[in-house]
Amino acid sequence: MVGPHVLVQGAGVAGLVTAVSLAEKGARVTVHDVGGRIGAGASWFAGGMLAPWCEGESAPDEVTEDSLTSLAWWKEHVNDVTEAGTLVVAPSRDTPELIRFGRRTSHFETINTEKIAALEPDLAGRFDKALFFPSEGHVDPRKALHTLAQHLITLKATLTLTPQTIYDKGQFDWIVNCTGINARKTQPELRGMRGEMVLLRCPDLSLHRPIRMLHPRIPVYIVPRQEHIFMVGATMVESDDQRGMTVRSIMELLNAAYTLHPAFAEAEILEANAGLRPAYPDNIPKVMREGKHISLNGMYRHGFLLSPARAQEICNIIFPPTSVN
Repeated sequence: MVGPHVLVQGAGVAGLVTAVSLAEKGARVTVHDVGGRIGAGASWFAGGMLAPWCEGESAPDEVTEDSLTSLAWWKEHVNDVTEAGTLVVAPSRDTPELIRFGRRTSHFETINTEKIAALEPDLAGRFDKALFFPSEGHVDPRKALHTLAQHLITLKATLTLTPQTIYDKGQFDWIVNCTGINARKTQPELRGMRGEMVLLRCPDLSLHRPIRMLHPRIPVYIVPRQEHIFMVGATMVESDDQRGMTVRSIMELLNAAYTLHPAFAEAEILEANAGLRPAYPDNIPKVMREGKHISLNGMYRHGFLLSPARAQEICNIIFPPTSVN
């Protein structure tokens, strides 16, 4: 039996995870992105943190519950998922932020300076206390997106990365819209959540896991990638501003990196960029259906974390589970 023909609009993390999940179920999938490449939107600037327990600090319980299987999904589909946990630190002046973070989260242990040094030798002596979330992980978003795209090709899916529409929507059984902030024309309730990031190369520093640096105004994260490259980012800037990064934003991110370790003073700046993440008023990503049209949007800061669960929701619509009497 030939599977349903599905058009997935958008080749960011939500679109690619959905497309892979559907293709693995037997759907004939076409992915189209007007950006002209894989990850043309906010997904390209993501941290790739698979951190359900850390995100519980500000996310509703639904987000935590729906993201618990995320790490397993990514391990099944991407080879270089790192399972080393997450370390949350704060400068001594911001210790109250660390206490507050701990009160709002779970599945962590409070560790002292000796345990910090054991986990991250290059941070030895720099912090008196930290929170360690051992069951979390992270992935390099850009590599992961391209891995998913290659997986789609293996599954005989079609990728059309062009601004032009070169197909007839009437030929599809289902259309799944994963176009993020670009969907505001039809979903005016979406708002932009500005994400800002810099990529730094720092040969004199080694880190093994994402580090969250707490600050009362703009918490930041430092995520290690290969070849001593580090992504420093902030994703809690409430703004629809689509400009590139400002001087103040770059200075704040670089100052956070320097506060984590002075070696960053000599780091090479490889990239500084910003993007708009789509969010609904309650910050919970949603799957919505109208006839044969399905929308997955509002990923907020949970794109890599929640896409597997939301893609499964879409699979359950297109491939309804068989009832067992």
